[in-house]
Amino acid sequence: MNPQVVVTHWVQPEIIAYLNRFFEVVPNTTDQTLPGEEILRRSREAQAIMVFMADTIDERFLKSCPDIKIIAAALKGYDNFDVEACTRHGVWFAIVPDLLTITTAELTIGLLIGLSRNMLPGDHFVRSGMFQGWRPHLYGNELCGQTVGIIGMGSVGKAVARRLLGFQMNVIYNDKIPLPAIQEELLGVEHVSLDELLQRSNFVVPLVPLIRETKHLINSDAIARMSPYAFIINAGRGSVVDEQAVAHALETGRLAGYAADVFEMEDWARTDRPGKIPESLLKNTRQTFFTPHLGSAAENIRKAIAMDAARNIVQALTGKRPHGAINNPNIAEAVH
Repeated sequence: MNPQVVVTHWVQPEIIAYLNRFFEVVPNTTDQTLPGEEILRRSREAQAIMVFMADTIDERFLKSCPDIKIIAAALKGYDNFDVEACTRHGVWFAIVPDLLTITTAELTIGLLIGLSRNMLPGDHFVRSGMFQGWRPHLYGNELCGQTVGIIGMGSVGKAVARRLLGFQMNVIYNDKIPLPAIQEELLGVEHVSLDELLQRSNFVVPLVPLIRETKHLINSDAIARMSPYAFIINAGRGSVVDEQAVAHALETGRLAGYAADVFEMEDWARTDRPGKIPESLLKNTRQTFFTPHLGSAAENIRKAIAMDAARNIVQALTGKRPHGAINNPNIAEAVH
């Protein structure tokens, strides 16, 4: 009997056909996210699972699925998954690290422009029927000469910086490990302390992974150090920003605007995650601009990501190290 592969979300038929050449595939043929218990039910006899952003894998799941050899994640950020538990159980955990960089950077720029130039209120105004031709209305901010502070100069941070330089913006950044001087010169960026970044920036863009140290990195204290005319753009991880603090700052005039593609309620690894986006943020249509996690929502990119995850599965189940593996499980000593 062929090894069984569970795919938790819909993927293009070509991906299923590729996996079917080697394995028995249990696909999700709907456009809905499967409940965790349903994924567990389907995976009890599986050898591989392709997972996505809305999924989570923990110790309980792995104990219930002793035949699993690989969790192939069709994503880059993996804070919803217990990689240490995978390693203990002799399970490969593989990601797709590079294909999301450009699309996420592009969306970040879109959020920045959309928020600062009042594009969403402008769209609503035109559709309302009240627009009768140009009048002094909905003035925004020109990007040229403004300062952007990027927190976290990883691959996405560098991609954002490259694109912002085309708008003739000043780019400063903070990272635990500063870039080599030659890279800073090529990118045209300046490394500063987090405190200086918050004070100087017209736009603050957090692009750090969600770990204990970065949860609510942008909180009420951080916002208090920012200019009340500054904007926050969040396309990384929802819980890096304290949404309640942002809502309060917008209401009290301590912040000019907030744009986000990610939200705290999405961060499944948090046992205390909120169940929804704060109503005060959703109702504030003048100072906010939101998109539903569109950072990787480009058809060609999603297909390439799923195919890369599928190749990780094929490699693992044929005895090779998956090219996207981020752990090194000792399969011989695995505990089940």
